[in-house]
Amino acid sequence: MEAGMVTPAPALVRFSGIQKTYDGEHLVVKNLDLDIRKGEFVTLLGPSGSGKTTTLMMLAGFEVPTHGEIIADRPIKNVPPHKRDIGMVFQNYALFPHLTIAENIAFPLSVRNTNKAEAQERVRAALRMIKMENLAQRRPGQLSGGQQQRVALARALVFNPQLVLMDEPLGALDKRLREQMQLEIKQLHETMGITVVYVTHDQSEALTMSDRIAVFNDGIVQQIDRPDALYEHPVNSFVAHFIGENNVLSGTVETVEKGYCRVALAGGGAVTARAVNVSGAGASTSLSVRPERIAIIPNGTSSDQPNRLPAKVQNTIYLGDHALAVLDVADNREFMVKLQPGAHDSLRAGNVRADSLRPGDDVFITFRPEDCLALDPV
Repeated sequence: MEAGMVTPAPALVRFSGIQKTYDGEHLVVKNLDLDIRKGEFVTLLGPSGSGKTTTLMMLAGFEVPTHGEIIADRPIKNVPPHKRDIGMVFQNYALFPHLTIAENIAFPLSVRNTNKAEAQERVRAALRMIKMENLAQRRPGQLSGGQQQRVALARALVFNPQLVLMDEPLGALDKRLREQMQLEIKQLHETMGITVVYVTHDQSEALTMSDRIAVFNDGIVQQIDRPDALYEHPVNSFVAHFIGENNVLSGTVETVEKGYCRVALAGGGAVTARAVNVSGAGASTSLSVRPERIAIIPNGTSSDQPNRLPAKVQNTIYLGDHALAVLDVADNREFMVKLQPGAHDSLRAGNVRADSLRPGDDVFITFRPEDCLALDPV
């Protein structure tokens, strides 16, 4: 190994050839191979029905794989949930309404026959961790949603599990509280060094919290990578569209050379793009361009920049720290460009501001070839 290289943490959990079907015909999870390393925060991200929650439930022990093996220092496919050394946090909190907060947190210790003195100390430490020492004798019904979620988190961590699973744990919270809890959970993960497997359909949440994200669709992991790598280097159109904001232009590949291709757009014009997932000349492709990588050039302005296309302004949307210009570009009438809303220059080039654009204006857009990805057709 070269000097300065960091040895990857060993796999704590390994999914090997996992399949799951409920009816014997339709596979909800298809041939899943996935390693989760000790100490990392892995998010399973995807739309409803993509297989992410079923994967989590198989790891927790609430579902049994139809085929394949799950290994966590030993094969655990047939090990019952309470013997897997796994903490679990649910969206609906799953707290016992008749027990106090302290008693709820202590419950995993009682089923593991932890001695009373040690259990009391662990509960006190857990209450300190979530900053709720003064609420120990309240019951769940007397707490806010955010407080209940903190209690559920403390209960999952109190017995020092090697792995914590979280199934859409913040889905019931409002936006501000959800964002606050994202930071708290991430801080706990980093402070305690625990391994977390987190399920969500919210790509912003996944980008904020994760070391790696596994993007699911139709029972298959489309790509697993760091958040920045998923955003900058999606391997297919599904990942590009699911992670972050994305513009799509359809076309046909004319030439491919040195990692780039020339694409004739279905709506007219041609551009140069990075050839990421194309089969060759003559193939259909979908181009992916992020809204913040595009500049708007006023009509009549000379420019020698590449990938210059005519566009018509449909609308502008003010979003506080930025604005979106909605354009008609090559038959895409919902093409988005991110701009500064007022007195600041637009991103990348020129001095076009959102407040200078009017519906019906004819403009040009431009973007670099390296910021345009040629992917599989949508």
